[in-house]
Amino acid sequence: MTPRRDPNTLSNYDVWRTKHTTANFKVDFADKCLRGCVVLELESQEAGSEEIILDSSHLAVSSIKLNSTPSKWQIGDRDGANGSPVHVSVPSGTAKGEIVKLEIELATTDKCTALQWLTPAQTSNKKAPFMFSQCQAIHARSLFPCQDTPDVKSTYNFNISSPHVVVASGVAAGTEAVEDGKLYKFEQKVPIPSYLFALASGDIVEASIGRCSAVATGPNELQASKWELEKDMDKFLNAAEELVFPYKWGEYNVLVLPPSFPYGGMENPIYTFATPTIISGDRQNVDVIAHELSHSWSGNLVTSCSWEHFWLNEGWTMYLERRIISAVHGSDAHFHFSAIRGWSALEEAVAEYGKDSEFTKLCISHKGIDPDDAFSTVPYEKGFHFVYYLDRLVGRENFDKFIPFYFTKWTNKSLDSFEFRDTFLEFFGTPEYANLKDKISDIDWEGRFYTPGLPPKPEFDTSLADVCYELVEKWKQTDFTPSASDISSWTGNQVLVFLDAVQDFKEPLTVEQSQSLGVAYGLVESKNAELKTAYYQIALRTKDISAYQGVADLLGEVGRMKFVRPLFRALNRVDRELALKTLEKNRDFYHPICRQMVEKDLGATKAA
Repeated sequence: MTPRRDPNTLSNYDVWRTKHTTANFKVDFADKCLRGCVVLELESQEAGSEEIILDSSHLAVSSIKLNSTPSKWQIGDRDGANGSPVHVSVPSGTAKGEIVKLEIELATTDKCTALQWLTPAQTSNKKAPFMFSQCQAIHARSLFPCQDTPDVKSTYNFNISSPHVVVASGVAAGTEAVEDGKLYKFEQKVPIPSYLFALASGDIVEASIGRCSAVATGPNELQASKWELEKDMDKFLNAAEELVFPYKWGEYNVLVLPPSFPYGGMENPIYTFATPTIISGDRQNVDVIAHELSHSWSGNLVTSCSWEHFWLNEGWTMYLERRIISAVHGSDAHFHFSAIRGWSALEEAVAEYGKDSEFTKLCISHKGIDPDDAFSTVPYEKGFHFVYYLDRLVGRENFDKFIPFYFTKWTNKSLDSFEFRDTFLEFFGTPEYANLKDKISDIDWEGRFYTPGLPPKPEFDTSLADVCYELVEKWKQTDFTPSASDISSWTGNQVLVFLDAVQDFKEPLTVEQSQSLGVAYGLVESKNAELKTAYYQIALRTKDISAYQGVADLLGEVGRMKFVRPLFRALNRVDRELALKTLEKNRDFYHPICRQMVEKDLGATKAA
């Protein structure tokens, strides 16, 4: 029997394990809910078990049948972020290995934390509403009762009816005409944890971007999205397959969400849900796809058994992403440049938490906490540095042999940090690697897992960063004359490093300097929200009045909080009237969470 090792589930998954899930839902845009029946097929892990316990959160459950017969069930008291347990009686018990079917009739409620509903006004062509889900970390339980833990994996069938196009984290398996729309069918034959259950519905169209890839988005964005992604999609996929092993999911698609989408992205299988800000017209933000694609092996195929070991998902994914980027760009310097930026982000996170904080450990205790509260840069970058340390310790040639061994051994399974340790020691414990015995015996596994603060800093190839800081030094001279050639050979991330450094000048640029920077480097006309936001921060700090309307215009085009909140705060400092006017003008465009956060930032909750 598998031990119950996830503190963020109330389910008794040590006694029962979900093997297959069928989700039959109707998307109700009028009431902003999903209604329907979910069928769970669970296998008994021991003889005689008389109760199944599932996770739930703010659900309206109307009936539960056990093997087609009405069952005795009840929803227990709420246990904070972990939600409410659903107790289902199995009167006669079962034999070990027996499969039972639970049919659960339910509807989501307005307290559902997994779904976001956008009005037509929040989409680019304003023609149809839009719905999307976000189940990571423990929000699938607000969609349907389930074993909401990454330690359990299930295959899925999706049968979703909607008046608008539907995509899901499965391979499309046909449509049927039904009342008020169509029934969209999907199959997910690779077992996945509940947090990767995903749905979206709206005015969605698709175009091919690779040998097994499509981009899905609104009609207005389709051609731009196709152009942005098609050049590198197959290059990323080929590099990933060469590094690990062939892609297992059949299709890799990207759903570019509406512009009011307030977040970054999510690695849902078959359809990565992506921020629209990656469609920047310059192909400078597509490296995010390398990250989400890497999750097809790290996280989605091989999964951490609980959020306490989340670094196994994200640390490995950062490592694979950087290997893919360096392979596509043909230079290890790109691996190091990304790692340098990541190290800076890790330093900031550790400084924010405090170097002795529990949240700066690689393995974080999640007893009594909401996993969302522990999410930060730490598992990504500190996790990366542990993987990269092991790479350097044994040598790249040897480590490249370990990569497919690890992912093959744990495919379709979940593991903890100590099982990862044992797998590493198993591989490098063979006679072939006897020369590494002393190095490997010196690894302080406990220290790496549980010591808070920054890990040891490796030496980086700083060549791509050095040129950025050389230009920064030139801008400290008041008589410097910029030219487009200064940055013509740079990547977007190099420009961003430069702009961030200029923004941090002790004495801000003059208005004239700021304007010349924007014009010479093409930032005023750029469609890259990342670069444009960084430039506007400089312009607002210099109080360049000519840039204020450009800031307001950008705030009406982008809903991602990473950009919206800092720009509103900066605009508010120099022109509060324009900031409030811009908020009011775009009130219906912003996602409610974004709108509420901006109102809070501006102290404008009564300005609605």
